[in-house]
Amino acid sequence: MSTITLITGSTLGGAEYVADHVAELLTAQGHHANIINQPQLAQLNQDTLWLIICSTHGAGDYPDNFMAFANALNQQQPNLKQLKFAIIGLGDSNYDTFCAAAKNIETLLTQLGATRVGERLDIDVSITPVPEDAAEIWFEDWQNYLNG
Repeated sequence: MSTITLITGSTLGGAEYVADHVAELLTAQGHHANIINQPQLAQLNQDTLWLIICSTHGAGDYPDNFMAFANALNQQQPNLKQLKFAIIGLGDSNYDTFCAAAKNIETLLTQLGATRVGERLDIDVSITPVPEDAAEIWFEDWQNYLNG
């Protein structure tokens, strides 16, 4: 089965809760899931699929625990042509920066040559009180990309 590295960008813990839940779903399907809550680019294996689960903070910013990772990608501009990734964003649609952090990291990874697997999920926490539920619905379709 696949190895998936779940990378979280979280301010209040919502992305971490979603990562924990998705990791359980992956494990139940026979995959190996590794959660990284303090991502450092140099420590991440690019041979695994990265599932980035990132909330948007402030005016469209990355959360503090994710900032060093995003900055390293921007500064080092690594060749990520072998990398496959997926994105789950958390945000509040009452703001014009809804899920901006997830959209920005998706754009950056694509510019660096990485390939997105499946569609990005944007979870609106203003209407979805339990983001894990939305992630589970998304996962039901997304897991097909892992097996195909």
